[in-house]
Amino acid sequence: MEPVGHPTPYAERVLDLVERIPPGAVMSYGDIAEYLGEGGPRQVGRVMSLWGGGVPWWRVVHADGTPPPGHERRCLEHWRREGTPLRGSRADIRAARWDGTPRNRA
Repeated sequence: MEPVGHPTPYAERVLDLVERIPPGAVMSYGDIAEYLGEGGPRQVGRVMSLWGGGVPWWRVVHADGTPPPGHERRCLEHWRREGTPLRGSRADIRAARWDGTPRNRA
């Protein structure tokens, strides 16, 4: 079920950042909150659960690299397609973590 109304300004900032995470990279919910300097992992998770369907949601993971519950299979498909570093069925957070700096495309 889609939320009623438009995303809040905070939600817009979260979604904008998620859209900028490069293919093959991930950020944790906490990374996003820290990068934005506001909210916390739960607030980011709430934004993603309400409005995250239109952005590359599979690039947002728990701090241990696990995907959102119930989305494991779809995450793995996206990660494999994008070449995301993996450790079993989770993102290799050390190798795949994006720090928010733009990457050059070669």
